[in-house]
Amino acid sequence: MVANIRSCGIAGIQGVSVICQCDLSGGLPQFDVVGLPDASVKESRDRVRSAIKNCGFEFPQRRITVNLAPADLKKEGPVYDLPILIGLLCASGQLTQPPEDACFLGELSLEGKLRPAVGVLPMAIAAQEAGCKVIYVPEENASEASVCRGLTVYPVEDVLQLARHLEGFAPIVPQKPYEFETFRPEGLDFSDVMGQESVKRALEIAAAGSHHVLMIGPPGSGKSMLAKRLPSILPDMTLEESLESSKVYSVAGMLEKSAPMLRARPFRSPHHTVSPISMAGGGSVRPRPGEISLAHNGVLFLDELPEFRRDTIEVLRQPLEDGQVTVSRITGSCTYPSRFMLVCAMNPCKCGYFGHPSGRCTCSEQSIRLYRKKISGPMLDRIDLHINVPSVAYEQLKDRTPAESSAAIRQRVNEARDRQMRRYQGTGIFCNAQLLPGMMREACPLTANAQGLMGSVFDALGLSARSYDRILKVARTIADLEGKDVIEEKHVAEAIQYRSLDRNALI
Repeated sequence: MVANIRSCGIAGIQGVSVICQCDLSGGLPQFDVVGLPDASVKESRDRVRSAIKNCGFEFPQRRITVNLAPADLKKEGPVYDLPILIGLLCASGQLTQPPEDACFLGELSLEGKLRPAVGVLPMAIAAQEAGCKVIYVPEENASEASVCRGLTVYPVEDVLQLARHLEGFAPIVPQKPYEFETFRPEGLDFSDVMGQESVKRALEIAAAGSHHVLMIGPPGSGKSMLAKRLPSILPDMTLEESLESSKVYSVAGMLEKSAPMLRARPFRSPHHTVSPISMAGGGSVRPRPGEISLAHNGVLFLDELPEFRRDTIEVLRQPLEDGQVTVSRITGSCTYPSRFMLVCAMNPCKCGYFGHPSGRCTCSEQSIRLYRKKISGPMLDRIDLHINVPSVAYEQLKDRTPAESSAAIRQRVNEARDRQMRRYQGTGIFCNAQLLPGMMREACPLTANAQGLMGSVFDALGLSARSYDRILKVARTIADLEGKDVIEEKHVAEAIQYRSLDRNALI
């Protein structure tokens, strides 16, 4: 007899529907699992055997063949333990065949308890798209699966509880659907930053258009302080954005039971010793999302940028352009989303005090050049705003007048984002930084004076075509903050000043 049990797996961050076919036939007792299983799936034979015996069921002493279809998709992880167990009990007549629209997934302990799994959110979405109406998951993953509307989620503690439910003796209470609401952490506010009004203005523009930022200044000028407060002026996450980011965190096993969806934009700040694989994603056994994917729809902050390895920085070049990263290994490849705001901070030289009013820089011209050359021209070309962060004067530090709060800045950012959402409605573009070259002529109209200024500056600064596009995008955001439909000369002039540390100046 063959029992067909529906389940799900993971390919990258996308869930895939899997059918677990269990067949019992005559011959010497043997337990085979086919369908491109990895080592953890093959080991399910021992877990399932022990769980069946320890739960009081009879393990079939026959030739057992388990096929995980489709057979050309590599199966990874222990989530197939539960469907294999249910399939064996149904094939041996110890359980009634569950409905065809029921999906099962979960790892088993040897005594038959269900252990939490990773990637439950994308698997639940895949189950719903495959036509399933009911899904059985480990209790700790129930709130995560309940994010998927239209799917009845049953939290399962152990095999005996599930068996009694399937036989109709003791029904399990379904998990309540999760209600999404945004959350904004308190404590970090722009009102804490004294002075640096020009830098705050630049970060407001960056937040309004989701532009990449490089801050250059001496130690103690407030670069890290400003970067950590940038999320406080970003717009709230939409449901679609939260779902995309939550799928990444689900696959990485970083979602909590109390918070099955991200409610605030992620802020990732890896140490400068991070490796290229940790940054981009991957792994020798099972590919995992890297820092750039964990920062999807949020902020990736690289403090002390020149201290990062050169190959680690260069890993960012392709994801900054494409908004996704493809990790290829000999075992296969997977694609992760990576649309994030890159915020970098660096000192002007090795000692950090080049250009400081105190004149205490001891670096030679050659050492300054070598220090700055750690950032390649192509990488710098992809950063929209280059901001000079000067030292804060004593008069500003002693001033106790409250600075502008994050709430006031965020209101202007939200208004600018609303204009962009209306402008790009139905195009798949949500902010100015995502503008495609073919859309810029229509989205970025210039006055005659603005066109003349762009033409004169292009050759004077030695700008590349990419730099030209990024200046236009920043100018578009500045115009949106003022509520203007046409980009004027003053908008272009302000955007150009944020390219003053472009390739020719840094290298």
